[in-house]
This record gives sequence, structure tokens and C-alpha cells, in this order.
Amino acid sequence: FFPGMVAALWKNLLRTTTEVMVQQRMTSLYTGAHGYEEEQIKKNLQQCAGGSINLSKEDDGIGILTLNNPKLMNAFTGTMMLELQERVTELENWKDGKGLIIYGAGNTFCSGSDLNAVKALPNSQDGMNMCMFMQNTLTRLMRLPLISVALVQGKAIGGGAELTTACDFR
Repeated sequence: FFPGMVAALWKNLLRTTTEVMVQQRMTSLYTGAHGYEEEQIKKNLQQCAGGSINLSKEDDGIGILTLNNPKLMNAFTGTMMLELQERVTELENWKDGKGLIIYGAGNTFCSGSDLNAVKALPNSQDGMNMCMFMQNTLTRLMRLPLISVALVQGKAIGGGAELTTACDFR
């Protein structure tokens, strides 16, 4: 009786813990109380187009995430920030994922934010919201249940350096 009860309690604890961890991974760090309005941030970021974030999921469970904006040294445009969030969501839901390699197209890993995207922000609160949006995305990347490697070739500056710190290995 007792060993069966312990086993049942243990299984329940593991299932509950796993559910909580998955929910925490996918939950935003910020709320409206912080002035964080995600839908408004997304509208602002959509206005700064260019580049892309490409994800290839291989059969062996390895994902390859490419920062693709070589003309601007892979600087994050607004749409790239949105695409990074979408790719992280894809990875959170990828059941066969084991590892992730992140690299930049061309000779630079990432030169941070596209300054045109930053200049387009009308006020300091929108700038703070963009920072919170990226911090939330990078925290979710860091919490992924797979091993991540930033394959840094060339420079990793500003937001590019932050991206490397969200990875397990650099």
C-alpha cells in the first residue's frame, strides 16, 4: 500500500511540476502594471521592416536559427524582433527538439538593434516596452528545454551580445 501511494504521489508531483514549468516558460515576465502593452509594441515593431529570423528543424532534433540581415550586420529590425518571438514559440512547442544552434548570416553574429527601429520609437515608454519585449523573448529562449549554442562568428554587439547570454554555450 505505502510504496504504491508514494509512487502515485511522486508521479503527480512530477506531472504538476512539469505543467508549471511549461506554463512559466511561455508566460510573459511583464504585465500591464509595468506599462507593458504587448499588442501595441507589436504594432510599433511591425513598422520597422527588414531582415528575417529563419528556423530550420532537422530530423535529428537540432534546430538552426539564422539571423538574416547581413546588409545591416544582422541588426534586429522590428519585424525581426517579432519573428524571434514567433520562432521561440515554435521551439517551445517542438516536442522532438534536443538542441539549437543560433548564427548570423554573413560575417557578423548580430550588431544589436537597427538604429532606424530605435529612432522610430516616439517616446521613452515605447523604448522601455521594446526592451521588455526583447527581454521577455530572450528569457523564454533561455528557458527552452533544449541545449542552445550561439555560434558567434564576427561581432556580437548590444542586443546581439544579449542574445548570446540567453544561450547555454557561446
